[in-house]
Amino acid sequence: MQINVKTLTLMMPHTSTVSGRIVDLIHSDIYEGSVVICNGKIADIKKEPVCNRQYIMPGFIDSHVHIESSMLPPAEFARIAVCHGTVASISDPHEIANVLGIEGIKYMIKNGQLSPFKFYFGAPPCVPATNFETSGCTIDAQAIAELMKMDNIYFLSEMMNYPGVLAKDTDIMKKIQAALDYHKPIDGHAPTLKNESLETYIQSGISTDHECFSIQEAIEKIQLGVKILIREGSAAKNFDTLIPLMHTYPHMLMFCSDDKHPHDLIKGHINTLVKKAVNMGYNIMDVLKAASVNVIQHYKLDVGLLQKGDSADFIVVDNLQSFNILQTYIKGILVARNSRPLLPFIHSDTPNRFISNPIRQEDIAVEPQGKDIKVIVCHDKQLNTDSIIAKPKIENNNIVSDTDRDILKMVVVNRYTPSKPAIGFIRNIGLKQGAIASSIAHDSHNIIAVGVTDKDITNAVNLIIKHQGGVVAYSPRKQETLPLPIAGLMSADNGYSVADTYEKVNTLTHQLGSALNAPLMTLAFMSLLVIPELKLSDQGLFDAAKFNFTSLFVE
Repeated sequence: MQINVKTLTLMMPHTSTVSGRIVDLIHSDIYEGSVVICNGKIADIKKEPVCNRQYIMPGFIDSHVHIESSMLPPAEFARIAVCHGTVASISDPHEIANVLGIEGIKYMIKNGQLSPFKFYFGAPPCVPATNFETSGCTIDAQAIAELMKMDNIYFLSEMMNYPGVLAKDTDIMKKIQAALDYHKPIDGHAPTLKNESLETYIQSGISTDHECFSIQEAIEKIQLGVKILIREGSAAKNFDTLIPLMHTYPHMLMFCSDDKHPHDLIKGHINTLVKKAVNMGYNIMDVLKAASVNVIQHYKLDVGLLQKGDSADFIVVDNLQSFNILQTYIKGILVARNSRPLLPFIHSDTPNRFISNPIRQEDIAVEPQGKDIKVIVCHDKQLNTDSIIAKPKIENNNIVSDTDRDILKMVVVNRYTPSKPAIGFIRNIGLKQGAIASSIAHDSHNIIAVGVTDKDITNAVNLIIKHQGGVVAYSPRKQETLPLPIAGLMSADNGYSVADTYEKVNTLTHQLGSALNAPLMTLAFMSLLVIPELKLSDQGLFDAAKFNFTSLFVE
């Protein structure tokens, strides 16, 4: 029998009590007592001696996440996230919107409604993120205005097109104005922006930023009134750099994952940031507020904070050092116990848009047109890149990968219409054999691949095309594939099975030579043009600093 939220609610007793040491974040207090739940609400909180030494506290909230990057639809993402004490998320459906447009956003909302988990979806204003790539859909200012009218759209998602804001682009400014008209927050995305340009960007209405690479950058934004999201995802990890802000600006901080691959989501979520910060000696009340109160107040969420009359959204942990999750409640429903889900697996529909023909080796041949080439330099645990100038390795009048210098050929293939692949070269992926490929390629989600031979790259890309989306680790002797039939971004399978398969892909990638923490996630961001310095779209090599295409060859 398929159990939905309504059925789960009916199965719950109308009144129940949970006792322990209550962590009251509103009054910065911890006391013994009992929480009385009635019909999904906190009917009463009694201060009284109790035998149980467990701690009861507000549930955790991810303040910025692309659910699609978990490779799971919302209801399945929720089934795993609740095991880590997460009860809600500020979710940007930017990824699926680039593939399926408004229908993709509606799919995420509808699927999320199959779970008691509290999803708060935004309207993505940068679809596509730039005009220098091919996406499946375009969301214009009129569409954003219509989305802003919807009660289940809570904010304007990250405004990545900061050059458009600075230039006061008409379409961009209309999108911002639509959010302001409906009094909905506007998320920012402005890596390395500073001084007068940053001030102009913030004054347009931007209220958050999750792209700080240094503490100085974060402080400048805080002083302009921007809330800083400390991010610890699968690819980008800024926690260690930014957590000292907890000493001086705790009220301006929130925690987020941004992008969390399935094998990492199985291991932990916002709870890992909380545990790490507390064990580093930061004030526990400040840390817990960054994981709940600050998010609720900024986005005006209907998530409970363990106050009488609140929605019964809370967690029970064993202690305030390990934070092992004993129970998770949402709307009074016990959704996880002892780090295991009590929510059922729900089968999902698989909408997609994938029109791409298999490629041939000759399609990715590069005839030398100069002595030197520009090479993207990626960095472990970061989304930004650098660039270098290098002499190419040439075989049969074709520039090929050079494993001795770790300069590998990378391609981006348009998934929406048959086109000639775009080609670049990248350092620090580290493969010594084979290739990896993915239809998760921010932001338009074309096919991206890198490998040591043209044949390996071609075979990896064609496996993605065969499955109409997925992630692949390929060598002539062995291949691991995770198909992603939902928009080429998500699997319809059980989340634990998806995590296991993804782990196999990731393991083979490391066996092929990559030493990166998350090589497939890192690769996925090499086509993200709005983060400096050098990136590759399906239309060509892109200089993010100049915000325009650039030649592969040094003139």
